[in-house]
Amino acid sequence: MSNDLLAKIVETTEFLKKYTLAEESTGIVLGTGLGALVSQIDVKHRIPYSEIPNFPLATVEFHSGHLVFGFIGETSVIAMEGRFHYYEGYSMQQITFPIRVMRRLGVNKLFLSNAAGGINANFKKGDLVCLDDHINLQMDSPLRGLTDPEFGSRFPDMSEPYSKTLSNKLFTKATSLKIELKSGVYASVVGPNLETRAEYRYLRTIGADLVGMSTVPEVIVASQLELPCAVISVVTDECDPDNLKTVNISDIIAVAGKADEKLSGLLYAVISSINV
Repeated sequence: MSNDLLAKIVETTEFLKKYTLAEESTGIVLGTGLGALVSQIDVKHRIPYSEIPNFPLATVEFHSGHLVFGFIGETSVIAMEGRFHYYEGYSMQQITFPIRVMRRLGVNKLFLSNAAGGINANFKKGDLVCLDDHINLQMDSPLRGLTDPEFGSRFPDMSEPYSKTLSNKLFTKATSLKIELKSGVYASVVGPNLETRAEYRYLRTIGADLVGMSTVPEVIVASQLELPCAVISVVTDECDPDNLKTVNISDIIAVAGKADEKLSGLLYAVISSINV
């Protein structure tokens, strides 16, 4: 498995090299309902995942499914317009395949976003939360079975999976833009079903402020690759087990869409200033 995966990473990297715009770039992964930032990128290339060798396809209807090469200000960026999830039936190695490819293409910083349920009672719909830590409840690891040193350390340290430097940049810019940015711990679950009242109580008890179905596999691989990353979650529903209301995916997308302007403005401000 290791040799096969490595060969695919090399093949995909070679295919995409002709689209790269600089030796070093900033990577972006845009989550559910959070694609407005693409409209602020000076796009040079926008490639459907279906045209990229070995890339999975985004099966979720609200994930566009393009890899974007362009600039935010003077900063070269490679952006995933739509990500992959374990609940789609993909393996952990497939979900995180683009992160490994982006690293080989020169990505040296990574910003990710996601839509998440708010477990912390102080979090309300539309809040932006910078992740401080996570709890992996997906019952698998994207590093399982990968023994070749080419992938990075087999036992990467996870004491600080989220870059304090990048997170501090987000908080500093949020303050200057008068955007409230909170901090919290994200629990990653398999999905695609939402949680029961008892499960929300359990997640709250073990220290989770948010819950979602993505991001953590990508962060684990970023840590193995020594790729600094920061994550912003958008709270799309309030998960109070004692006052739980029915929610559907269209409601989640609508809330994410309303918060996307704030999120995109903040990411644009931070990324455009990275090389200044």
